[in-house]
Amino acid sequence: MNARLREVVSTLAKHYGPPKGLDLRDPLQLILWENVAYLVDDDRRREAFQSLKKKIGLDAKKILAATDEAIMTAIERGGPFADQRLAKVRQTALLVVEEFGGDLRPVLKRPFREARKALTKFPGIGEPGAEKILLFTRTVPVLALESNGLRALVRLGIGEEKKSYATMYRSAQSAAGDVSGESCEWLVTAHELLRRHGQETCKRNDPLCLECSVREGCRFAMMRMR
Repeated sequence: MNARLREVVSTLAKHYGPPKGLDLRDPLQLILWENVAYLVDDDRRREAFQSLKKKIGLDAKKILAATDEAIMTAIERGGPFADQRLAKVRQTALLVVEEFGGDLRPVLKRPFREARKALTKFPGIGEPGAEKILLFTRTVPVLALESNGLRALVRLGIGEEKKSYATMYRSAQSAAGDVSGESCEWLVTAHELLRRHGQETCKRNDPLCLECSVREGCRFAMMRMR
């Protein structure tokens, strides 16, 4: 694995402290987590998710049995486009029942590429999202990145800026090197810390380079601070 990546994660851990972490390890729950909310912070997303869990349940059959009104009420704290979020939650439950026999967990036992492909059938889940599910369920040690973490890594020189998000994502994974020998726990921590760093410091607009704990050697920071 890229020594710079290990150094960055270690420094971010000292700077931010242990990440709160997303304490979900069930693939269906992780997909619902992504789809119950839109354009809201983690606290609002958690509210919508917990409300769905309490009022409807996180079982695919229970979701399908619920009325649209009940689901809409359950996920109302999840931000705008409630009708689209409702449709995604229902589509997720329907896929689990019709294509996976009501239980998504056996998918995790498939070979990596096959499991990843199966997970991308769900709304809102591309290959990066599928890899996050495989990582957070502690199934496969993979450097799964979301957009904030990816931006931070590329600015640090681990990966290259590309017009295509998918190409940039793969370039960062390639630059990070082989992480198959790392524990899933370390990679989950890396995911969470890089995400937080991208949200709070290495922001898309007006990044706080002077406050950045990993700015030394960062090519992006050096260009901005000339």
